[in-house]
Amino acid sequence: MSDNLDRRTVIGAGLSLLGGLSACGEANAVSDLTGFEMPLETAPHERTFMQWPVSLDVYDRASLRAVQSKIALIANSIARFEPVVMLAGKRDKNGARAQLSKAVEIWDIPTDDLWCRDAGPTFVKNKAGALAVSHLRFNGWGNKQKHSNDGKIAAQIAQRLGLPLLNTGLVGEGGGIEHDGAGTLLAHASCWVNRNRNIASQADIEKKLLQALGGKKMIWAPGVKGKDITDYHIDALARFVSPGRVLIQLPDRIDPSDPWSASAYETYAILKKATDANGRKLDIIVVPEPVDIRSQNDDFVASYVNYYVCNGAVISAEFGDDAADQKANDLLKSLYPGREIISLNIDAIGDAGGGIHCATQQQPKAGIV
Repeated sequence: MSDNLDRRTVIGAGLSLLGGLSACGEANAVSDLTGFEMPLETAPHERTFMQWPVSLDVYDRASLRAVQSKIALIANSIARFEPVVMLAGKRDKNGARAQLSKAVEIWDIPTDDLWCRDAGPTFVKNKAGALAVSHLRFNGWGNKQKHSNDGKIAAQIAQRLGLPLLNTGLVGEGGGIEHDGAGTLLAHASCWVNRNRNIASQADIEKKLLQALGGKKMIWAPGVKGKDITDYHIDALARFVSPGRVLIQLPDRIDPSDPWSASAYETYAILKKATDANGRKLDIIVVPEPVDIRSQNDDFVASYVNYYVCNGAVISAEFGDDAADQKANDLLKSLYPGREIISLNIDAIGDAGGGIHCATQQQPKAGIV
């Protein structure tokens, strides 16, 4: 059976299951999330989505050129291993095309900024292999940034792909939640239990997150509110490598004057005591934080764990601390055997407050794989 026929078959199964939905605008969102789960990022991908940044409300012209260059670098690197779709409006297509390899496809979907992990579609899958988009409604990280285009992206992609758009009842971002693909979710409460996104109790938000991503067990850590635009996304600190296995980045000590180091160690302590959805203690691997980095920006995000796993490779960052960069590279090789480790200088994106994972969003392959 061809890939295209297989995808049509399983998508049709999903639409039938959800009552024959054929249009996926927000007005037609589906409320029944039963049976869908978010696959682990290591599962096979159909493609990667990314967003072309264009907003001069966010960047000055020099900074915008710099982040565009790094987004093109990431996209071109991933395109060696799997299809990549760059989202860009008609007026921005030529600028994007000039920097992207021919392997990168461009879809006419207008964007503001580059953070596809947060504004893009969060894909989930049922046991029949049918895909849907679990809609974590993006509001610019609590309306801290204009998002007139980015706030529409998830629904537009669901509609273009002919996939159900599942109404989660949540406002939030994909970078704020980790799923091990086997029922365990991990998040900082600071970016979910926050009135700038959800006016609800932590228990209610937890219930909705578990339903949205097919989870059975939630692990919460407090996080940090109001110190960065995301209210401390978990994917800058800790990631599930596989079910029951977590990679976390830690500084060498807690700095009492630094809320990030205190919160990182607080999350680490919670993870050491936690169990997953199957009742197992977590296997926790620590990667040291880089120190001697190129960027002099106080708000620079130097996160080794904000990598992206694509088909056959791990796309990661290096920051100019040779010893720490090499240690992180070696660790990723050991954690993802059989995948090529591609380390990139993405400093302009770190200066903008994020990393490679923040800039990417995977579409899992439909069907039973």
